[in-house]
Amino acid sequence: MSDKLRLRFSKTGRAVYISHLDLMQTMQRSFSRAGYALKYSEGFNPHPLISIALPLSVGAASLCELMDFRLREEVALSELPARLTAALPEGIEVLDAYEAERKCAEIKWLQIKGRFEYDERDPGQMAEQLSEFFARDNIVITKKTKRGMGESDIRPAIRKIEFDAADKAVTLKALISAQEPTLNPELLAESLRQLYSGIAPDFAKFTRIETYDKDMNLFR
Repeated sequence: MSDKLRLRFSKTGRAVYISHLDLMQTMQRSFSRAGYALKYSEGFNPHPLISIALPLSVGAASLCELMDFRLREEVALSELPARLTAALPEGIEVLDAYEAERKCAEIKWLQIKGRFEYDERDPGQMAEQLSEFFARDNIVITKKTKRGMGESDIRPAIRKIEFDAADKAVTLKALISAQEPTLNPELLAESLRQLYSGIAPDFAKFTRIETYDKDMNLFR
């Protein structure tokens, strides 16, 4: 068994409010509680060899989180998901554990779903106008970058997006860029607040559904 291992896990319910840093600490403790010894780096400041592929924003849910890790000894990977899940807080479930054969840098697209809630506006009208808005060739917004605030066109990072009316809400399904560039789903709602406030939602939430490579093959 290779020591380059990968978890696929979900983060839903109350667990969506666990920050990335707290999640890393939670995962480390869960290995210890489940009886697994993580490998540590060498040097003056050793740390456990775990990393999460695409850090998730607080408040967002996911059914497809990926975490790479290394153990000190070989284990039965088929038993690991249940044992780790039992040691994790409510809302975090390990779905699979396997040997990692591809680098996470190969992840390109994220399938997401979302819900835009409207207190008083008609969801049918909102869905129609949202479709028209995101059909634009350019959606240039102001957002924070490593160099400060700057303008960015998020439209090239949206491969596909569609909207449907629901009860007091609009549901969306989209395929967005996960890396190079990274598009945070929250910027979909933010673009509306900046450019077309009349259809900006009163509340928005998002869930990651699946990861793909550049050729739209499932990434594992």
